[in-house]
Amino acid sequence: MSSTFVGMPAFPAAARAATGDSQLRHNLRKATHTIRDKRGVVVGELDDWAELRAAGAAIKDRTLRHLDVHLERLEEAITAAGGHVHWAADAAEANRIVTDLVRATGERDVVKVKSMATQEIELNQALEQAGITAYETDLAELIVQLSDDLPSHILVPAIHRNRAEIREIFRDRMAAWGVPAPEGLGDDPRALAEAARVHLRERFLRTKVAISGANFAVAETGSLVVLESEGNGRMCLTLPETLISVVGIEKTVPTWADLEVFLQLLPRSSTGERMNPYTSVWTGVTPGDGPQNVHVVLLDNGRTDVLADTVGRQALRCIRCSACLNICPVYERTGGHAYGSVYPGPIGAILTPQLRGTASEVDAALPYASSLCGACYEVCPVAIDIPEVLVHLREEVAGGTGHRAEKAAMGAAGWVLGDRRRLDAAQRAAASVRSLVPRHLPGPGAAWTDTRDVPEIPGESFRSWWRSRGEGGRDESGERGENRSDDRGSR
Repeated sequence: MSSTFVGMPAFPAAARAATGDSQLRHNLRKATHTIRDKRGVVVGELDDWAELRAAGAAIKDRTLRHLDVHLERLEEAITAAGGHVHWAADAAEANRIVTDLVRATGERDVVKVKSMATQEIELNQALEQAGITAYETDLAELIVQLSDDLPSHILVPAIHRNRAEIREIFRDRMAAWGVPAPEGLGDDPRALAEAARVHLRERFLRTKVAISGANFAVAETGSLVVLESEGNGRMCLTLPETLISVVGIEKTVPTWADLEVFLQLLPRSSTGERMNPYTSVWTGVTPGDGPQNVHVVLLDNGRTDVLADTVGRQALRCIRCSACLNICPVYERTGGHAYGSVYPGPIGAILTPQLRGTASEVDAALPYASSLCGACYEVCPVAIDIPEVLVHLREEVAGGTGHRAEKAAMGAAGWVLGDRRRLDAAQRAAASVRSLVPRHLPGPGAAWTDTRDVPEIPGESFRSWWRSRGEGGRDESGERGENRSDDRGSR
């Protein structure tokens, strides 16, 4: 499979770097296969998985159709429970709100729960510019932060790293962040996890401000829900005095009954578990217990634009399980960094271009980062038809902001395919020069043929062959061809 996409130079550069890194590809293959095999086992235990999947998709669609109503209900419930709601139209506004809230506490350090929304708006960088240090507490996010790296997976941000690499990161970088790694640290996962716990323990106890996202926001009661596997999130959600949660508006579900469906779908599709080890729920402020200053930043950042697209809006069903990444042959070979976004893999290929637009070459390339095999749709727990959206976005790129040569090629193809006579003429012309077509193309087509040959041009089109056999077809004059059975099946 090629990691190159015609006319889109930015994506191939990162993809080629990944496909040339044998260690990276080994790490990805081992991790993704392990997770998806676990998922297959626990999903197979449920006789009603198809019904659960359909229910999850239906709940999301109903909620998105009336999202304005549910968001107003969510705001009212959070406020009634003692919390404060802030609305952010884009990343800049969200970062300003969070920065101002942290500054108001007088603190200069914050601890963070793993959050895709805060990665999306690049909150850590915004806080750093304001003189505020954000400490990631999720193990994989900690690894990424210590190594000045970027996340490459929705569920396991450091999936591209193996145990030996993590050990070296801890040995080299932990001391600069306050607590050095233990002497003689090996690469046993339990030892690495314990080193992370020791590193973070004092941070949890000292830091008075925490920042989180949320997997779900229940409009009925104003409750936020975080699912995690390590317990670090629960420390952030209970120990600090101030809690700030950045939540994408599409994370809203109307009722607790709706939430119950997703609490069955998400763990099985993400970690391959029947339920998450830690499911934390908080509703506003509880006097004398937990954070006493609770803020929720409801983030748009392009989501209402996605809602306006009747085909593309299904991407907002996503519950960030990462099942599509673990099954995708393109992601397995290129890794998450090639996607140029916090949302990698198939879901990133349809979500990022809708959130950010396709003005840049990287974002315009993303809908092409797929073989359209459909495996992502089959494993999606909320039945997002990712191939359908990919094709839809390719149409938009080709007809709008896409690569000039591609638009010209698509226009020419449309003209030829739009008329039977033009198609027949083009096929005859191609057959006449078939011996002159090289196996590998020069110029702009060279990238496409780096890892594949140009398909052989047949000497005769199927339509011509069918007519010549007299199989109910007509010749060029429109008359029925003579039934020729002497060479039946010989071509």
